Amino acid sequence: MATLIDADLLTAIVTPFDENNKIDFSSLEKLVNYLIGQGCNGFVVGGTTGETPTLTHDEKIDLYKHFSQFVNKRVPIIAGTGSNNTAETIAFTNEVAQIEGIDYALIVVPPYNKPNQRSMVAHFSAINDATKIPFLIYNIPGRTGVKMEKETIVQLSRLDNIKGIKQCASLEEMEYIIENKDPDFQVFTGEDTQALTARLLGANGVISVASHIYASQMRRMYDSLYEGNYPLAAKIQRWLTPRMQALFMYPSPAPVKAVLNAQGFNVGGCRLPLVELNDEEKITLAQRLGLDDNALMQKLPLDLGKELEDD
Repeated sequence: MATLIDADLLTAIVTPFDENNKIDFSSLEKLVNYLIGQGCNGFVVGGTTGETPTLTHDEKIDLYKHFSQFVNKRVPIIAGTGSNNTAETIAFTNEVAQIEGIDYALIVVPPYNKPNQRSMVAHFSAINDATKIPFLIYNIPGRTGVKMEKETIVQLSRLDNIKGIKQCASLEEMEYIIENKDPDFQVFTGEDTQALTARLLGANGVISVASHIYASQMRRMYDSLYEGNYPLAAKIQRWLTPRMQALFMYPSPAPVKAVLNAQGFNVGGCRLPLVELNDEEKITLAQRLGLDDNALMQKLPLDLGKELEDD
């Protein structure tokens, strides 16, 4: 089994769709190989960025099987299996556990039904006891409507099958989790703009959307940190931050898909209820990314960081 311990830059990968709104596996394979070559050393498949709520059960299983074949054990894979139904989450997680090459599940704090902290503990404890694959908690209050509190995370970190968390909250809360968690419990920020600071605080790394576009820059940032070149690491994060923020100025993953399409990856649009960016939105996004106004409306080479590469 691949391990997360050495993975610091994981991409929460998009799900490409073809002109018939079906999963485009050839485009996905191309993107996987590119991202590994750019320095990503892990993936989350079937997460928020992968538009999982719009995928059927069979599509998710097919996606995970193909994805595992594409990665071919080169880097760890985390597959989204969570829902707001505990029994359904357990059943689906155990089904996914049978797919060779899937190393971990990612299980979201239950959305919509708004569980309190005691309910969250009960939910994840039941999953811990009944599932056949290790998993990470996904704490993303902006999407679920509730937040798992830091004390609850620390409590759950003691359970055998819960191996980590994708945490989307404040750095202060992350500090508390890192300081008090079980030693083997891994912490990843799900906020791109926290990538460098989270690593400095002791987190294992970032589960990123921006790495679709800026993997080489993020890889260089982390490598500069490890080499002790703190000024360069900080400079890269400062350069990345406004661009990372721009990729969320419209409902994700529409912005990152627009950039990938302009780069020639042919990931298609979004499934309803999300829509792809219109021309006005593409111009605004291009401006925020420091590109020419029309850069996202035609398949041309994009200057996505030449000033850093020439540094």
